[in-house]
This record gives sequence, C-alpha cells and structure tokens, in this order.
Amino acid sequence: MKIIPRSAFYQTVLLIGFLLFINQVVTYISFALYVIEPNQQQMNQLLAKQVRVVFIDIKDANLSPKMAEAFHHETGIGVYREQDALRLGLAKAAYYPYRSEQMSMLLGGPAEVRISEGDEYLFWIRPPQAPHLWVKIPLLGLEEANISPLMLYLSIIGVLSVMGGWVFVRQLNRPLKALQKAAEDVGRGDFPEPLKERGTSEIMAVTQAFNHMSKGIKQLEDDRNLLMAGISHDLRTPLTRIRLASEMMNEQDAFLKEGIESDIDDMNNIIDQFIDYIRHDSKDKAELGDLNVLVEEVLNVETPSDRVITFHPQDCPKLPLRHVAIKRALANLVQNALRYTEGEIEVFTGVDTRNNTAYFIVSDNGDGIPEADIERLFQPFTQGDTARGTEGSGLGLAIIKRIIDTHGGKVTLSNKESGGLQAKVSLPLTF
Repeated sequence: MKIIPRSAFYQTVLLIGFLLFINQVVTYISFALYVIEPNQQQMNQLLAKQVRVVFIDIKDANLSPKMAEAFHHETGIGVYREQDALRLGLAKAAYYPYRSEQMSMLLGGPAEVRISEGDEYLFWIRPPQAPHLWVKIPLLGLEEANISPLMLYLSIIGVLSVMGGWVFVRQLNRPLKALQKAAEDVGRGDFPEPLKERGTSEIMAVTQAFNHMSKGIKQLEDDRNLLMAGISHDLRTPLTRIRLASEMMNEQDAFLKEGIESDIDDMNNIIDQFIDYIRHDSKDKAELGDLNVLVEEVLNVETPSDRVITFHPQDCPKLPLRHVAIKRALANLVQNALRYTEGEIEVFTGVDTRNNTAYFIVSDNGDGIPEADIERLFQPFTQGDTARGTEGSGLGLAIIKRIIDTHGGKVTLSNKESGGLQAKVSLPLTF
C-alpha cells in the first residue's frame, strides 16, 4: 500500500497541508509558552499573595469566625476547615500537581491546589501556614479565557489554506493534463490541433516545444506516406509489364513463367505489407462493437477448406473498436498460424476484469519460437530464424503491434507448455 501519492498534484497538496500543520503546531506551542504560561504564573502569584494576606497577622494559624466571615464578605475569599470545605465543593475539585508545585514554591512550603468548575472557577488551596485549613478563592471570567476560539481560528485558516493550495495546484496542472492527453494522441498516430499556450512560463515553454515536435512528427509521417505511395506506384508499373511479358512466353518456358509470376506475387505482397505498416487507420474511428462478431467475421474469411480453426467465445461487453484495423491484426495472426503450422488452430475471447480489458487469443500447435526472439520479432524487418519460417518481409508482427498500440492495447507472444505458440491481444474496454 502506497501512503505517499505519486502524482505531483497530490504531493503538492500534501506538502502544503504538512507545512501548514507544522506551522499550526509551532503557533500553538508559541502561544502556550509566551501567552498561556505567563498568564498562569501571574495568576499563581496573585493567588499566593491573597493567601499570604489571609494569614499575614495570624501567629497560631487560627482564624476567628468573625474575622473569616468579614474577610469572605469583603473579598469573596473563604477559609474553611477540611470538613466544611468538603461539604462546600472540595470533594468535587480536581487536583493539579503542576499548580501545586508552583504554589509550594511561592508560599515557601508544601501546598496543595484543587480546582472545581461551575458557575465560577473555585481555587482551593491548602497553605503551608495552616495545613488544616482550605482557602477558597473564586475567579470570575476565567472560563471565558479558553483557547476554543484560537483552535477554531487555526482550523479555519488550515482548511482555507489547503483548499487554496488545492485550487492553485489544480490550475497549475490543467495545462499538463492537456499536454498528457495530446502526447497520448500523438503516440496513437492522431495529431491534435496545436495546444493553447497557457499557465506558467515553464509550462508555456514546454507546450510550445510540444506543438513544434508534433508538427514535425506529422510532417515526417506525411512525407513517409507520400514516399511509400510513390515507391509503390513506381514498382507496380514495371511489375505489371513483367507479368504481361510473361504471359507471352512460349509453353516450353512454362516453368520459367510460373517462377516469374510467383516472384511478382511475392513482391506485390511485400509492397502491400509496407503500405500496411505505414498506414495506421487514423481515419478509422473507434466505435462500440462486439468482439465475438468481429472474430467470427475474420475466421469466416480466413479459414481455408483444408484446415480447422476452432473458436471459443466468451461473453464480452461492447467495447470501442477500430474495426478495419483490428480485423487486419487478427487476420495477420491467423495467417501466420496457418502458414507456419499444420495442426488445429484455436481462437479464444474473454474479459480481464482486473485490468479492465477484453482480449482474443490465437493459439496453434506448432514448434513455437525461442524465448529470446519473442521481443525481437516485433521489430520491423525481423524474422524468426527457425521453426516459424523466413519468408516475407518481416513486417507481419510489426504491423500487428503498430495497430494494437494505436488502439491503446497490448500484444504478447508466449510458448505454450503443451507445445505451440499463442498470441494474446488485449484491448481496453474504454478508449
């Protein structure tokens, strides 16, 4: 499980939130050290002075009832024996060790401080001058001096700061999202309109460079298509003349005629493969379709009368398909299996819910290919060295990979444990 997010957006928001949290903690600690703590010390000193005033002229640490009553009437401070104090609220008061230590230092002896809350804060102090007595000192307005407003203020500031950072980073990342989508389109062979240059100066510079790169790639693609179209036209014309000339050959040269016509067919097939490779069907827009129906259409056309191709369909939801391109890829896989094997061929379809993809598999019972050659075979003009044969231009698998990459999918080859090769094409359920 990844705790730290990978995207720059969430990392920035997390960083802002973390720094703000540190700032809030430092603010709270500073407030406690420089505001709350001095106030408490000042309060303890005032309480200690009031206690000293109570016993300022008492040598035997006893107060007469009249003097205690008069002192309470004038100041609100009461002096009680422990039994009376317990009855008046001492039993419900909470003991404060830290305040007791401070009061002991201020009064010059062991003292005990307890506090009870109600309509007013009552400080109960057992002074060292009279350990058998309790001094009750009421403090009005103390309950108003709490930190709840401060905490509310800090919370609001924290939420607003994180929201502001989130909006800022979102605005900053919006051009990057557009740049990402445009780069994916270019990778599939679709060239979008130039992106609008907006955002920070760095992002504008990157967008400008991307637009320049996209324009250059599109120009190269157009030049290559034009070049291949010209080569195809220039080669097919003399090939047609050679075919016409071979038709005029004598019957004694029939074997030579057949060889020439076979070579012409091979050259036409190679030219077609070149054209298929440079063509990525960008005009063939993705539309929702049934993968099983598409596979059946291809197998009906590609299955020869003397071979067996078994189809094992599974339920597949409709998914975006570039029908012409996917048919060409499946047809090439089936043709490869027919060309290089002699046994039964099986085709499977299914859905991989974990990866949110649908797939079709073409499986044969041939000799397979070396594991070291699998990735290499997807490169243009690359052929297998052994069992899979060496005829052709070596563009078959490269064409398939180009089509599937353009579609946003993935094609993989693997040798089966029982023998043979299987080609799996995975296509996204959403495009």
